[in-house]
Amino acid sequence: MAILGVIADDFTGATDIAGMLVKGGMRTIQTIGVPAAGTIPSDVDAVVVALKTRSIVAKDAVAQSLDALAAAKAAGCVRFFFKYCSTFDSTDAGNIGPVGDALIEALGVQQAIYCPAFPENGRTIFFGHLFVGDILLSDSHMRHHPLTPMTDASLVRVLARQTRHRVGLVPLKQVQAGSAALRAALDKLAADGVRHVVVDAVADSDLGVIGEAVGDDALVTGGSGVALGLPAAYRRRGLLAHKANADTLPKVGGAAAVLAGSCSAATLGQIATFKGPHLALDTDAICRGEPIADAALSWAKGRLGHSPILLSASDKPEAVKALQAKYGIDKSSQAIELTMAALAKGLVAAGVGRLVVAGGETSGAVVGALDVKALRIGPEIDPGVPWTASVGAKPMLLALKSGNFGAPDFFTKAFQRL
Repeated sequence: MAILGVIADDFTGATDIAGMLVKGGMRTIQTIGVPAAGTIPSDVDAVVVALKTRSIVAKDAVAQSLDALAAAKAAGCVRFFFKYCSTFDSTDAGNIGPVGDALIEALGVQQAIYCPAFPENGRTIFFGHLFVGDILLSDSHMRHHPLTPMTDASLVRVLARQTRHRVGLVPLKQVQAGSAALRAALDKLAADGVRHVVVDAVADSDLGVIGEAVGDDALVTGGSGVALGLPAAYRRRGLLAHKANADTLPKVGGAAAVLAGSCSAATLGQIATFKGPHLALDTDAICRGEPIADAALSWAKGRLGHSPILLSASDKPEAVKALQAKYGIDKSSQAIELTMAALAKGLVAAGVGRLVVAGGETSGAVVGALDVKALRIGPEIDPGVPWTASVGAKPMLLALKSGNFGAPDFFTKAFQRL
């Protein structure tokens, strides 16, 4: 029976943390949306509920997150995790603060930590300021994100604008003093009425300290990095027994393809590095309503089965902004997502059994189009990105990649790891 229930605010973020839990020896299943009662297998230790709540209206994000919490409780979970992006993607209206408030209230706890650090992927927190590599978040490419521009690197300030409750900080010095010292610092802040606490971390060892310190907490929030220390903490508490073979997936054949919809710098670099057949989709034509998917599938079918192929709707930020200005943010985003969904269905029908998808919104559209309800989490390709297998009579392999993650050769390396 599952012990940990994770509520993730997007699809690739869900896969990211699920992979981290598997690395720690927790057998993990990821559901696409809130699972129906009785659908969680009894042989898993963690259930990760993948929502699409990062950029929607805050009250809707809260409602869906509470539904996910109820489903995780019904599956037997006794610990809960609210997972958001390692770049803390949100606006002043939310949704990290409002969802955090709602989960705290629903679980009847006093406090939750906030830690999106993922040092292996260049996300670190120092004195409450989030760094991407060696620069502040506010100086990174996230400053120009089309939906959630991050222009303030202070997580304390960002979070304070999203909640009416007090926000505090545990600086790195207290984290590196050890789990007991960190626990004491958190308890003191709770006694002072501080509900939300940003916790510094600059190395994996810090995440291990944090995991141990919050191992008894009913609610933890953060990026997937914080999950690095949780399986061991749960094992020490007798909540988790086994460790081996948590990442085993079924063998799946078929052709290989990549669908890229993210416009992040990492994904653009991966597209540039890819050496196989590549079709860059005309996004302006897509927004005009032209049948781009039909032509793209015709192109793809003649190339499947020899080596991985790539179809991309990615572009530089200035091109995306121009498209949004011309057609509107919602219309342009929806048109591209619908096209990528149609491509996914067409590729699978043509014999693709192994599919890499780049971008959270694109991944959500793809799994919805393929009617995937749940995923078994398998071995990691790059930090934060595992292979998964759809649950059902005819499984397929999917790698759902956050736009910001993965090495430049990710699209090629992924298929070499199978």
